[in-house]
Amino acid sequence: MYVAQAKRKENIVEYLLYMWQVEDLIRAAGVDMEGVERLILPRYGERSEAERRELYRWYSELVDMMRAEGKQQSGHLDVHRIVLLQLEELHRRLLANSEDYVYSGMHLQILPALIQLRAKGAKEESELETALSAVYGYLTLTLKGQEISEETRQSMKQISSFLALLAHRYQMEQTGSDLEPQA
Repeated sequence: MYVAQAKRKENIVEYLLYMWQVEDLIRAAGVDMEGVERLILPRYGERSEAERRELYRWYSELVDMMRAEGKQQSGHLDVHRIVLLQLEELHRRLLANSEDYVYSGMHLQILPALIQLRAKGAKEESELETALSAVYGYLTLTLKGQEISEETRQSMKQISSFLALLAHRYQMEQTGSDLEPQA
């Protein structure tokens, strides 16, 4: 919860990836609070009673939302899909700006990898969701210690840089900074 709050303010892409991980952790805990109490909450270490109650409430709300939305097996909560839709809308606006050479150029760099990923099975996902899913999958494989090819590492580096730029532009928009095109 504390990490999610910080990431939401600092980097919206990292926030989404973190919340996708939280959803998967809740699934691993059986999408019930007994599992969350046993498997997840102890990882938070020593906390005050108020902080423990707040964490319990946060996870309890997430569990309830996952059940209500039928996301026990897969998928992302509607609140996270709304954030993704906001990012997709910003992505479309940035691509439509013919003077934003940096964003358009980075997009063109990753486009072949996105097309390849979508051809492998993510056809119904948007480009942006495909990029986020790719990074999430890469992080998951890394955490599992699985071997990753150099080609995949390079693609993920490019996709991550692109998503970092999008997150930066989102932050600028949220704080009221000018979204001047970067030539």
